[in-house]
Amino acid sequence: MLLSLAQSIQERDIVTYDHSRRVAVYAQRLARYLGWSRREARDLALAALVHDLGKTWIGNDILNKSAALSREERLKMERHPITGARILIGYEVHPFYVEAVLYHHESWNGQGYPARLKGEEIPFSARILTVADVYDVLTSQRPYKDPLTTDEARERLLAGSGTNFDPVILQAFVHLLDITPDFTLTQHVCGISLKNLRQPGFYNMFIAGSSS
Repeated sequence: MLLSLAQSIQERDIVTYDHSRRVAVYAQRLARYLGWSRREARDLALAALVHDLGKTWIGNDILNKSAALSREERLKMERHPITGARILIGYEVHPFYVEAVLYHHESWNGQGYPARLKGEEIPFSARILTVADVYDVLTSQRPYKDPLTTDEARERLLAGSGTNFDPVILQAFVHLLDITPDFTLTQHVCGISLKNLRQPGFYNMFIAGSSS
């Protein structure tokens, strides 16, 4: 079901799908580095593939806008975690995935959205996903900005330690950056057919191949 929903993202907005694919890889790597089992890390990667599912209900005039969003547009954008979580609930997927999607924009200091959760109130899965998500946004080309280098993104993340991000998780991610050559994935339109992901054993090959 999650892979079918990821395919719907791919069909609606290939840029959002490509972003989600990279975030899935980063989140899986970080989860494994933090001691999660392969299965747990795989589940988080699946959640990451659909973390922006709610954006499929936002118009291109907002998604692709190069200028700053208006207050009304920003409020619409900030509803995408709720929309995505509601879609997942409608398909009766496990609460683990719902929580990761719903809370991936919460901030450690309680100033995130949609629920303004603070610190350890935020599910651990969402805290990992937040770091992976922001790192990819920082290092990717967007209509409104140029990509940052790995070093620039590293410094930007560190500046948000204890405010935007769980400091322990962030420190682990930064260390992973420092010890992993060519950590940052190339931004491109992914040509992998998601139906192949349903074949036995293909999921691990998909994640491993994304690191090249």
